[in-house]
Amino acid sequence: MSQTLGLWRALDLRPVLTYTPAPMLEGLQERLARVTKTLRGEGHLTEYHIDTALREIRLALLEADVSVEVVSGFVERVRARAVGKEVLSSVTPAQMVTKIVHEELVALLGGETTELNFKGRPMVIMLVGLQGSGKTTTAAKMARWIKDRKGLFPLLVPADTSRPAAREQLLVLGEKAKIPTVDTRDMDDPEAIARQALREASIKGYQVLIFDTAGRLHIDEELMDQLLRLKEILNPGQILFVADSMTGQDAVRSARAFHEQLEITGVILTKLDGDARGGAALSVREVVGKPIVYAGIGEQIENLEQFHPDRMAGRILGMGDVLTLVEKAQDAVDEKKARRLEAKLKKNKFDLEDLRDQLKSLKKMGPLQSVMEMVPGMNSMMPEGGMGEGQERQLRRMEACIDSMTPKERRHPQLLNGSRKKRIAKGSGTSVEEINRLLRQYGQMRKLMKRLGKADPRALKRQLGLG
Repeated sequence: MSQTLGLWRALDLRPVLTYTPAPMLEGLQERLARVTKTLRGEGHLTEYHIDTALREIRLALLEADVSVEVVSGFVERVRARAVGKEVLSSVTPAQMVTKIVHEELVALLGGETTELNFKGRPMVIMLVGLQGSGKTTTAAKMARWIKDRKGLFPLLVPADTSRPAAREQLLVLGEKAKIPTVDTRDMDDPEAIARQALREASIKGYQVLIFDTAGRLHIDEELMDQLLRLKEILNPGQILFVADSMTGQDAVRSARAFHEQLEITGVILTKLDGDARGGAALSVREVVGKPIVYAGIGEQIENLEQFHPDRMAGRILGMGDVLTLVEKAQDAVDEKKARRLEAKLKKNKFDLEDLRDQLKSLKKMGPLQSVMEMVPGMNSMMPEGGMGEGQERQLRRMEACIDSMTPKERRHPQLLNGSRKKRIAKGSGTSVEEINRLLRQYGQMRKLMKRLGKADPRALKRQLGLG
């Protein structure tokens, strides 16, 4: 795990593309930083200080497309807690404001992490939402998460008979996620599909049934009638509304409408990695009164996270999220390969095969921007700009370069002369210059890994910027 995290210190990707601070409520981060400067040296929080801070925070929240009613309630709660508070020992007014805002953000996002109850056999989960929100992809991601994290055996049910190729899509995703999927392509009646799925789950002993329902571009009576009939047949333990976070307040309004008809039990936010504003995440829990259960942060099957309000609040405020970072690293690392790598590190035998394994592990952790947001202090270290496809592309090209080498060349990079580099560049669709850059970065990586192999745990945490 530590080796994967150590990649950040070894791979210098900044010349290719720079990094934008956390896309969610980026403005709030900047405004709060300005606020803290004005509060330095003050002995207590006055109404003037709080008014100054809250004015900036209010504007940032509104710009993030948080609903007006939610912003008003949030600001008043912060004001009530902050005005007149004496500064505690070793705590400045700036730190106190940050603490209060963080705690209120946690409360706004739901306070406690919601754990789904998987009792009942089978436990039925209905995924509902508008067309294009990501229900089908989320169904496969959720099934994979339940299998890996809970050790249960889920069954996917494609019941979206209205969208062309929806059922074929879930079959493909189910195969990719290694989750069994009911083949419903010869069935046109969602209610018949529901009954068959219940029978199959009961006969074959599946513990969780995830039902991908139809959506529409807008809410209509026909859609709701169908979902209500399915609810009656399935008697689901959970009805989860899947919301596209990039649609902002439209997602919140849709969640409220579905809840009024179906009594949803929770919300899944998709495309959080692409949300430049974050208003849906900060509004939906307050408006609908139901918890955010999961968050989609990428396109891959593995890119689904359990939603932790405290961790998300930390990321919004640029504080990082070490716990989720470590969990992702643990999930990404092959334990057998990790042990082999550890043994090689102790002998200083880190080669390009090992670098390729580390690149693959890094890709499994999700979009690079989302991973970077979890590293404390990374926002302030990176220059202004944007991080995304360019950096992802560079990692893919690095991997392609290594794949084009022979096993002997990967084990002994010193063999790479001019003619070999030209052959590798041609085979990987890259250039000799990129091969040379890869070798320089490999040299940096090898030096770092040599130090990691010798470091004690406390020194290692400091080296990775985690302590």
